[in-house]
Amino acid sequence: MQTDEPVTILTVAREAGVSKTTASDALRGSGRVSEATRAAVAQVAERLGYVPNGSARHLRRASTGTIGLHVPEVLTRSSYYMSFVFGAVERAARHDYDVTLITSGQRRPRPPRVDGLVLGDPLGGDPVVESLMGTGLPTVSCERFPGDRQADGVVWSEHAEMLTRLLGHLRSSGAARPALIVAGDESDWAASLHRGYLGWCAGQGVAPLVRRVSFDATGDEVRAAARDLLRSSPLDALVCAPAGAATEVAPLLRESGGDVLLASCVDSAATRLADPPITAIDLRPREAGESCAELLFELLAGAAPAGTERLHPIELAVRASTRRVGI
Repeated sequence: MQTDEPVTILTVAREAGVSKTTASDALRGSGRVSEATRAAVAQVAERLGYVPNGSARHLRRASTGTIGLHVPEVLTRSSYYMSFVFGAVERAARHDYDVTLITSGQRRPRPPRVDGLVLGDPLGGDPVVESLMGTGLPTVSCERFPGDRQADGVVWSEHAEMLTRLLGHLRSSGAARPALIVAGDESDWAASLHRGYLGWCAGQGVAPLVRRVSFDATGDEVRAAARDLLRSSPLDALVCAPAGAATEVAPLLRESGGDVLLASCVDSAATRLADPPITAIDLRPREAGESCAELLFELLAGAAPAGTERLHPIELAVRASTRRVGI
């Protein structure tokens, strides 16, 4: 073989001593190819530095080679969604796919030219989400869609259960009257948190203290909700659901002079680096993005049936903001 010869699937097949079809099936993981042959072809391809022609492969499959990723408009000021996007893009790259980013500010006269869709926290009543759900494209959502339709695949987390764990921790730290700032039920995530909080309060015989804010609440809106809670009711702990809300209200709690514990339902660099560091639920957004994209590729390949749901594990990170000295 001459050193300047382009390495094609024919080159790999010739070097491995198999047909072009067998070499192609071996590298794509399809067809009736023995594991020994598959391994031998892969070894030859790696040695020769063979790189598949992604465009040609997608064309043969009548595929665009692209998936669509929809996230709420808060992307640019949310480290959660930025991490989620990076996770989805990274997993798509492993499948030799590109990603088209779609936001709710983009009203389209036609469906996006993609093979499938990932919807991050789809909001009920969002006309763009409703339109995407009606395209007939294979769709995976991160959390369930609170509307009439459901995605073909869902990656979800036990938010109500994790909030119950967080409230139990606050209780063990001496908090008897925790309050919650949360967005409306148009988000399955926020609705789950609200439901978990109300269930915990009912079980403990505690009157709920809730203030609702918009899903994309600004710092001013969150601070106004916190001030209202501090004025209207005695509380000894505050749980902030919206991303970034806990760091927005932390100065208010210090100024109030009360010994109010503070926790967040979304972890971030800001909560970890706050003074004191803020207890938070780690939603593991990058892994969530990867899981959503991987499930979509399984649906596209027929490796997962429509209606598949996957549980995405989340974690509670306990920090100094919810620890009282002597307890």
